[in-house]
Formats: sequence, structure tokens, C-alpha cells
Amino acid sequence: MELSQLYRSVLDSIIEGVIIVDEGARILYINKTAVRLLNLSGDFIGKHVTKVVPNTRLHIVVRTGIPEIDEVQHVGKNIIVTSRIPLKDKEENIVGAVAVFRDITSVKKLAEEITNLHEIEARLKAIIDSTYDAISVADEYGNVILVNKAYTELTGFKPEEVIGKPATVDIAEGESIHLMIAKTRKPIYNARLKVGPMKKEVIVNAEPLFVRGKFSGSVAVVHDVSKILDLTRELEEMRRMMRQVKAQYTFEDIIGKSEKILMAKEQARKVAKTPVTVLLRGESGTGKELFAHAIHNESNRKNGPFISVNCAAIPENILEIELFGYSGGAFLGARKEGKKGLLEEADGGTLFLDEIGKMPLSLQAKILRFIERKEFLPVGSTTVKKVDVRIIAATNMNLEELVKKEKFLSDLYFRLNVFPIFLPSLREIKEDIPVLVKHLSKKIARQFGRKVDDVSSVAVKYLKSYDWPGNVRELENVIGRAIINMNINETILEKRHFPTLFLEKTSENFKYEGSLKSLVEDFERKVIENVLKENKGDRTKTARSLGISIRTLYYKIEKYGLG
Repeated sequence: MELSQLYRSVLDSIIEGVIIVDEGARILYINKTAVRLLNLSGDFIGKHVTKVVPNTRLHIVVRTGIPEIDEVQHVGKNIIVTSRIPLKDKEENIVGAVAVFRDITSVKKLAEEITNLHEIEARLKAIIDSTYDAISVADEYGNVILVNKAYTELTGFKPEEVIGKPATVDIAEGESIHLMIAKTRKPIYNARLKVGPMKKEVIVNAEPLFVRGKFSGSVAVVHDVSKILDLTRELEEMRRMMRQVKAQYTFEDIIGKSEKILMAKEQARKVAKTPVTVLLRGESGTGKELFAHAIHNESNRKNGPFISVNCAAIPENILEIELFGYSGGAFLGARKEGKKGLLEEADGGTLFLDEIGKMPLSLQAKILRFIERKEFLPVGSTTVKKVDVRIIAATNMNLEELVKKEKFLSDLYFRLNVFPIFLPSLREIKEDIPVLVKHLSKKIARQFGRKVDDVSSVAVKYLKSYDWPGNVRELENVIGRAIINMNINETILEKRHFPTLFLEKTSENFKYEGSLKSLVEDFERKVIENVLKENKGDRTKTARSLGISIRTLYYKIEKYGLG
């Protein structure tokens, strides 16, 4: 089959490769594009096509007469897509075949790049959506092109309400930072604005975006100032809940002659003179903080600071800052000069970590490092600090059980449990109740500006018949209420002065003793105690169950000696 020169010129000028074979699958023609794509050289006209293109199927199409359309074929490092069509004469006899193909290597790479870009875009959007900071992105003209979930929560605007619109759409008061950057191409920091329908006050930090040196828009991070102010207020409240005091109690202030109390005092005296970490164990209200004071005052650190921290009363992020301090600029709202943590302030003295069992795991690891190395890293700092601080920890929880449940670090448990001191509950040392009652009644009477000479034997017997779930702290509160119930001219505490200690079954014949106020308080104490037990000591759940704030719950726990 002859091809005219015109046909050859046309076929040589197209971007597809073309191979034509005769009825014997011998090559009649290959255009220039095919030569280049197949990297051919030498004389190939008249040769069988399989000798020139090993993985061809033209010879099969010649034999079967069945066309093959858009088949993918690998030629060296290139990928081509080929259509093979049989050639027939007027009588439908097969006289040859033609293959037309194109290199799709670059197209495939482009498709892969586009797919990768879509995946990267999806990942970046997921990352941006997961951050707590409100983020908005604008194009080079100052039109919003992206916002995250935190932005929606802060401003109240959904993405569809702002995307594609000028960046002024969300501003209640102030000038658009995105539009300012579109004009100046410079970053803007700490701009104060009000955004959204609620006119929330925010601080905005924004940076221009450049792609290959060309300005392409800006990204802004928006911080809710009201949250920062709330955090500051909460921090101040937590500071008030922590006590940085001089240890005021000694072993002489620990009243009791029972064997268990005397044993605990003897152990505490022995360990006081050493630098060993001490773990005070016992139920709430058994006097763990009293023992911590006494140990400090008996030690060679008695002239140093004594700092007490309740690990359960303070949120994790605030507790970390208060314990370890922070470097300047560690977070938004931080002092430029930074702040000392309580560990540093306790240098040369004692840090009492009350309710250590409630400390979050992340902070347990940092406390463990401090106990092991006597060094710590302030929040946001890269400089390690070393201090000389003795740790006294206390807990009313079963640390062994917490270790099994992986809620307390085993290494920290072993470091703290070097010298445990177990403090008995009041129901275990009821023989100490008479002396405790007389001591506490006189002490509390002085605080109230009253005079108590004695406590009747009937009253003491009544107090001994109660199991005291709140231990000595509850006993103190009950005595305080009894003194308030005394008439001004009375000096002897009688049974009638004490509130009802047992919530007995109500009946028409039951006679309540005490004032209405004291009866109501007793009922409130019992309810709180029961709900705390139901929630396994979880105070947040308890406050929620009772419908009161966590601060109110802490106040009432302290008031009723429920620890």
C-alpha cells in the first residue's frame, strides 16, 4: 500500500505517534512522533512490528480484525495510550492495521500532583479546624477564602456567611486587618477589634502570605479577650485557694494518746530530720496537713518557706503554671518578665502537695523528674532550674489501685512511698474523742470570743457513738456549731447544743434536737457526703449532680469537714 507524500507530511506533523503495518504485520510507515516516543533508530520499514516494538499488539489486531481502543502501554519510562484499528479494503478483507498513540506520562504526573494537592488541602483544613485558635484567611483583595470551626464559635458567622465576601463582614467595631495588609503587605500584631453580633472583644495577629515572592493574601489568628480575662480571674481565684504560709503547727498540736496516733507521731518525728520525701495517707479530715506542718517545723528547714497546694482544686493548665512558673511571653497575657513557680518559691523549704492522687498524669511526670533530679523546666522555657525543696505529699486515695488502672505513674508512686505514714480515722481512735473534744471546744470558743469550761459526759458519750466520716475536721465543725447554739451565759457544752448527728428514719414520734439551722445543715452535709461517695470523690460530677458551682461545693466540703 503506497502513501502519498502529502499524507506523509500530514502524519509527520501531528503530536500523536502513528504506526501502519500491512496484512503480514510488517511496518509500512512510522511517523516522526512515534520514532521519538518509542526511541527508535535504524532501518525498520519492512520489518515485522514485534521486532521493532516488542510489546505491541498490532499483529494481533491484523490477525483478529478486532480494534483495541485506548489501551495503556508502557514503553521504557514512558506511558502511552494506544488505539489499534484494523485496515480493510472494499470487500472487508484485512489489509493491515494502524496504531495511534500519545504519551500520557506528564498527564499522569499532573493528575497525581493534583490528587496530592487535594489531599494536602484536606489535611491542612482538618489541622486548621482542630486548633483552638480562631483563624481566617483572605485573598490578595481582602476577600475571605477560609475560616475554621473556632472562628465560627467565636464570631457566630458560618463559613458560607463570610467566604467570598470582603473581610469587613464580621467586624462590629474597628478596621479590617486583612484589608490593611492587602494595602501595606506588612504583618499586624495585637490589633484590638470587636467581632460578630455579640461584639466580642478580640486581639488579632495577622501575617501577609507570599507565594513565589508574590503577595497572595493574609492569615489572621483571632484571640477572644474575654476568655483571657476569665482565665486571669480564675488564676487569681486559684491563687487564693492555695496557701503560701509559714508552718504554724507542731507535734504538740497533734492531740491524742491512742496507740495509732502515738505511732504516727513517732514515725513523723523520725523522718522529719531527714531529707526523705514523705507520703501522708489517710481519710479526709484525719490531719494530714497538720502532720505536714509538724514535720516541716521539726526539720532543719523550719526557717524556710512552707507552701501548701491542693492538687484537686486547681485546673491542670493553671496548676502547671503555678507549680513550675513560666518564662516571659510563654503564652498570651503572660508577664514579660515571666513568673516564679511555687517550686522555686519553696527553695530551701517544703512543698506540701495535698491530694496528690488527683494530680493529672502530665504533671505527675514533671513532679517525678523534679523529685529525681531536683530540677524543672518552667512553662515556655528552655532553661532548666535547680532548687532545694523537700516534698511532702498527702492522699486519701488508694494509690496502688490507681497505679493498676494506669491513672497514677508507678515510678512516682515508688518515689513518694519511700516513707508512708498512715493516719488513723477518728472511728479507729474513739478513745481520743474526749480529749479532742475538750481541746477543740476551748480552742474554737476562743476564736468565737466565747468561754467553754467543760463538755458534759452525756455529750461526750453522744459524740463517741457517731462514726465521724469527716473525721477530726467534721468534729471541729460540729463543735463550732454547738458553741454557736450555747446561750451567752452558758459555759458547759451539753448534748442539746450539738446538732443531730444521725439522719434517722422520720416518724411522727421522732424528736429532733437542735435548731432548724443545725438540722438543715446536717441534712445538707449528709446529702453532699452521699453524692460524693456515689461519684467516687469526683467533685466536678458531684457539683453537677447537686446543681451547684464547683466553688460552692468546695466551700461546703470545707465547712462540713468532708475533705
